[in-house]
Amino acid sequence: MMDTVRGTIRRRILVNFRVDPNVAQRRLPHGFVPKLSAGYAVAGVCLIRLENERPSRVPAWLGLSSENAAHRFGAYRIDGDLREDCVYIARRHSGSLANLALGGRIFPGEHHAARFAVRDETGCIDLTMAAPDGYAVKVRARRASAMPTGSVFASVADASRYFRGGSIGYSETRSGTSLDGLELGATRWEIAPLDVGFVRSSYFDDREWFPRGTIEFDSALLMTDIDHEWRRAKSIRHATRICA
Repeated sequence: MMDTVRGTIRRRILVNFRVDPNVAQRRLPHGFVPKLSAGYAVAGVCLIRLENERPSRVPAWLGLSSENAAHRFGAYRIDGDLREDCVYIARRHSGSLANLALGGRIFPGEHHAARFAVRDETGCIDLTMAAPDGYAVKVRARRASAMPTGSVFASVADASRYFRGGSIGYSETRSGTSLDGLELGATRWEIAPLDVGFVRSSYFDDREWFPRGTIEFDSALLMTDIDHEWRRAKSIRHATRICA
């Protein structure tokens, strides 16, 4: 079992949706509540390219690279007097065979298989994810200078504070008996806004889970070239399973 993995976040896109808090609550396990901004729950897809990923004592040149996606909700975990700022991850996908084989076994975070196609050049990003289980994501975006009008985040700094607080992610396990815990430690934290020309997520487009009028695209953010560590966090046993 590994406790720490380090590497470089070459590219991290946070595609954000504002959601009716009551609807978001139904997607969270027992003991979690939505973390609100401007009265809305915030959910989305984290699309992340990782490079040089390896155990902490292994040299960078032996590290692995991968494209990954996580469907997630900003949340607080409530346990007695504890109110822990965190992220709940409903489902993870990866294009890496190593992540599929090792996630949830020797390191937290079970992944499902997916194919990624990415074009990232001259400030423009075109990314597609397609998975055998039917999940799909598509986003086309370019760098912007400010948050879009109407966002639940008043400024880039406001968005940065919201997401930096949720450094611990809890993700579903196939057994349905626990949530894996994983903490992100970044050497620096810099977020830039994106101007999105097109966005689609099959997960958040599901009208059975998110009825029309209860969810709307909000914004997208970009992080690049961040050295980081993933650290094992405490797992939560006997979690109530959410179908996803």
